[in-house]
Amino acid sequence: MKKQMFMAAATIMAIVAAVLPGLAQTNLGADCGCPPVGSRPNVNLSTLAVNGGANDGSLTANNTILDCSKTWILDKRIFVDTLKTLTILPGTLVKAVSTGDPTTEVALVVSRGAKIYASGTATCPIVFTAQADPMDGSYAIGNIGKWGGICIAGRAQNNLTLAGNGPFTPGAAGKLAVADGIGVFEGFNVNNKRVQFGNPPAQFDNNDNSGVLRYVSIRYSGSIFALGAEINAISFGSVGRGTTVENVEVVSNADDAFEFYGGTVNVKNCAAIFCNDDALDYDLGWVGGCQFMFVLKNINGPTTSPDSDNGIEADADDQKTSLTPRSHPIIANLTMIGNSKSTLTVDNSGLAAIRAKELTEGEIYNSIFANFRFGLCLTKSLGTRATGPATINGVPSEAYHNWATTGGNNTQSLKVKCNTFVNMFNKTLALENNGTGTIVASDSIQFYGPDLNTKVTSLPGFDFTFTSSGNTFSAKPDPTPNPGISNAGCTVPTLQSSYGASNFFKTVTYRGAFDPNGENWLTDWTYASLLGATRGLQACPTDINKDGVTDNVDFLQLLGQFGQSCN
Repeated sequence: MKKQMFMAAATIMAIVAAVLPGLAQTNLGADCGCPPVGSRPNVNLSTLAVNGGANDGSLTANNTILDCSKTWILDKRIFVDTLKTLTILPGTLVKAVSTGDPTTEVALVVSRGAKIYASGTATCPIVFTAQADPMDGSYAIGNIGKWGGICIAGRAQNNLTLAGNGPFTPGAAGKLAVADGIGVFEGFNVNNKRVQFGNPPAQFDNNDNSGVLRYVSIRYSGSIFALGAEINAISFGSVGRGTTVENVEVVSNADDAFEFYGGTVNVKNCAAIFCNDDALDYDLGWVGGCQFMFVLKNINGPTTSPDSDNGIEADADDQKTSLTPRSHPIIANLTMIGNSKSTLTVDNSGLAAIRAKELTEGEIYNSIFANFRFGLCLTKSLGTRATGPATINGVPSEAYHNWATTGGNNTQSLKVKCNTFVNMFNKTLALENNGTGTIVASDSIQFYGPDLNTKVTSLPGFDFTFTSSGNTFSAKPDPTPNPGISNAGCTVPTLQSSYGASNFFKTVTYRGAFDPNGENWLTDWTYASLLGATRGLQACPTDINKDGVTDNVDFLQLLGQFGQSCN
């Protein structure tokens, strides 16, 4: 992946001429015939909606189409109501207003029975960003939480019950249920059915289709709507497996990047860079698949980011109950790089690459985790923190017992296998027992033996260090080991037939999110690629001066770089 530029000028010119001119921010969508961003007139999305109140509105058309001829301003909380569709064409730019008031911060909500078709391309991605972002690369990556985010509601399964997870209580962790099988996204009015997800259990539709998210970049979101109720960049509430989610990037989000509240949706080729809190958070019965995810945590460093938390936060539900269906996703080929933060704060529950809370189930394979405080952090005892039982049908049900082959549960419903943990501040395997858990010999034997995990301080060709000043990086991580790490003996199981999409997982021969000898799926559609936030992965740029056009000016600058590594 690390390419040396030794080629004839004629060859360079041919390559320069062939590269599509749609990659620069100010020229977003040029390959699709979109005009420059600066020439697009602003149109408030509320003009296409009927007000439901002073600060929200529902789109009026049965199929609202947003194209790249305008810059669309998300000026209120906009809803796509049941049976309606929002279509967003390639190259489209949506800018969200920052009100500074949690009660009025804006968001886009796709309600149950509605659909969003946001299908961009690699050279014409769709971008959601803050209104203040001039789209020239100068808007600082530290500008987190400037607007809400995107909430998608479906009718697939969850484990919510009014008795176990309700009644809905603003700001109370896990108190999301308004009825059995029906929950509400945090921070919204509980009586607003447009923000409710799920269905009565007898009516769950695990094949539900909420639309398409493809080549979409979501930036600077995650504002606080209410105390304890931050909005994630993308919240999936009971979203079904009929929904397509692939090549989606989250940048500088203040809360979780991707959160799954139950559901069966599968996701692939996703990235979360410079975000706070957790990169991937699941609970309430999610049983989907996830393959190929790149995470570069908030860049503020070891102690200065109070809510930079875990890579993965896994849970059954926040009320620590034994409700079913249990979350049991299958996850493979992640590369997650932490920011070396080692000091716990009141908001942190683990600072772990994988934080397996209370009753967690799931399977995680063939991934690389680097530079976190802990590798795998398991809850060993529910203790006083739990309201649920210590056993289910007589079998211990804590995350520890779901993982361990001892303790009465030999089915190992929590599997963490064939992963590489690099430069953890503390022990790679950390068992959390209200702060007093310890490692026992049999745990390490299992973790490093039959589970085929490895712990190293470094990997050839792999670099987890990064520093920046604003959007300029003085040190960049290289997330691809060279040579790659073989995953021999570590086959990812197909999704269970009850999950659907049995052919979802791509068979690969390496650990981590990127093929060391193949295509870099981050280029050219991500902001991470445009910022040059990584090395080793990024393609040699042809738009050298980043004016949105590959021309003779770039060629002359390119000539001056002969013999240098494109890192």
